[in-house]
Amino acid sequence: MPIYTILFMKRAIYFSVIILSILLTGCKSAKLSVADEQMARGEYYDASKTYRKVYNKLTKKEQRGKRGEVAYKMAECYRKLNQSARATAAYQNAIRYGYPDSTAQLHLAEMLHAEGKYAAAVNVYKEFLMRCPDSQMAKTGLAGSQLALENKGKSTRYVVKNAKLFNSRRSDFAPMYFDKTCDALYFTTTNEKVTGDKKSEITGMKKGDVWVAKKDENGVWQRPETIEGELNTDADEGIVAFSPDGNTMYLTKARREPNASTGVELYTSQRSDAKWSAPVKFEVTSDTVSSYGHPAVSPDGEYLYFTSDMPGGSGGKDLWRINLKERAGSLENLGDVLNTPGDEMFPYVRTDSLLYFASNGHPGYGGLDLFRAELQPNGEWKVVNMGTPMNSAADDFGITFGIGENGFFSSNRGDGRGYDHIYSFELPDLKITISGWVLDKDEEPIPNAVIRIVGNDGSNQKEVARDDGSFKFAIKRGVKYVMLAGAKGYLNGKQQFESDNAEEDAEYAIDFFLSSINKPNVVENIFYDFDQATLRPESKDALEELAQILRDNPHVTIEMASHTDRWGSDEYNIDLSHRRAQSVVDYLTEVGISADRLQCQGYGETRPKTVTKKIAREYPQFKEGDVLTEEYIEALSEEDQEVADQINRRTEFSVLSIDYNMY
Repeated sequence: MPIYTILFMKRAIYFSVIILSILLTGCKSAKLSVADEQMARGEYYDASKTYRKVYNKLTKKEQRGKRGEVAYKMAECYRKLNQSARATAAYQNAIRYGYPDSTAQLHLAEMLHAEGKYAAAVNVYKEFLMRCPDSQMAKTGLAGSQLALENKGKSTRYVVKNAKLFNSRRSDFAPMYFDKTCDALYFTTTNEKVTGDKKSEITGMKKGDVWVAKKDENGVWQRPETIEGELNTDADEGIVAFSPDGNTMYLTKARREPNASTGVELYTSQRSDAKWSAPVKFEVTSDTVSSYGHPAVSPDGEYLYFTSDMPGGSGGKDLWRINLKERAGSLENLGDVLNTPGDEMFPYVRTDSLLYFASNGHPGYGGLDLFRAELQPNGEWKVVNMGTPMNSAADDFGITFGIGENGFFSSNRGDGRGYDHIYSFELPDLKITISGWVLDKDEEPIPNAVIRIVGNDGSNQKEVARDDGSFKFAIKRGVKYVMLAGAKGYLNGKQQFESDNAEEDAEYAIDFFLSSINKPNVVENIFYDFDQATLRPESKDALEELAQILRDNPHVTIEMASHTDRWGSDEYNIDLSHRRAQSVVDYLTEVGISADRLQCQGYGETRPKTVTKKIAREYPQFKEGDVLTEEYIEALSEEDQEVADQINRRTEFSVLSIDYNMY
């Protein structure tokens, strides 16, 4: 967690620590009093070292209770320094030595949560809730740990990488693009080259400065460097935002006063000739006790969003905003849908209805998590955890967006010292396609077929099939599409489908089987009762497909033909096949196809089938071009005779004309 988060502590800590130190009457040494004073001022790094020395001296059996109290204080320092592993051990020691305040158990659960030990955190949260059932922070922590367990192994499509070029061996955090060109990235750093030599009593690192990284003329990021001007001093400066015109920087600066808790305040700096002026305090209210930091400017420059612990919020640190034009009387808390009894910090205003922020008061994966809040039509905010890998068990905060769904944020994930680092993120475009082949009824490719795809989102694409009949289109999620395929010498084909809304890559497949204008087209899966002309129910799908072909090709007239096998007399077979063809015509007219577009003909056994490539592939005992005459069939085995008779028993249609006009 960055220094400015650590600094955002209520002054009430000072008094609570003083009261707690009085309890340690048996251990009122000089070093203990120094530790208490350090902690009261927010100097957690120095205080943790002093408490450790005091703790190690409390070795007698009668000092167990006092040792528990010192362990708790030491754990508090580690917690505020974001050293969760050390904090966990110290809280466990405090509880082991009988520290009476149940808050130690709550914080232990939070530290286990922050280490990603979710199952253990769930157990401790539940134990604490048995003692304090009304604790909202415990309920939220429990919900967050359970959320993490439920989503184990799941992640969003964001790709997160350590932005090593920007990171030092200390803390680097709160990145912010300077403008919409995204060619300059400002951030806060505590690297060894910052202004001033004195290390912070709070973090043990040097005090923060504002640095900038820029792209060269080829768009390649260069190594960061300190900004020019008078902005950086030997005090803590950082966490910046910019006015839309780029002339004003808003920043957070630490307030240091002797023998008082440390707070932060908002400042402004002006840009002139690429240099930044010395910061000037930005007055939010006349309240000089509260802290104000983490500025963010709305895209239109009208509002300044920030974080504060001033009275009137939901508890902890809240998100607020003030109108930069009106100022007086425009101060506004963003409400308890966004704000919680925990801490909400690091706002980033992307649009007037889209806000990003960090919070430990909403259910999350541990520490601070990044949240996306979208303003709904009813005026309420909808808050959503950004999930992993954007969030981790550690602190994740301080996001900035570039062009599209990419940018940078900061996190201390994987750093046992609690140091923050800058990470890049990117949401790759979904790769959603639909592909297939355009084939004839014999499943042979139709090269140069034209395929069109029209979406209800207004999209309209066209492609020519390759020599093998294949095609491919890029499509979008949640769109209804109509696809049309056509080729010279063939009837048009039409299909419809809707892509789903799943956030994952996908490839849909649709094939077109176009009917020839120049030769008969077998209609597969037309079935009749034995020795009858009655259509069986399982023929419906094939009949509906045929009807749709005629609807998609309204200027076509056809002849429906039926054929029988070699069994029976010629007269009987002609009559049976005619009645069967008539049954198909009757069905088509019943579903709305004009009768004057349809003719029927029964051919009996007079037109034996010629073996096609498709038939030869399916039945390799036959050769392409063979004609299944009675003489040919009788020379086959009994088994193959049955197959040949089945092939000859078929229903097919032929195109008679392509210029029908019903008017």
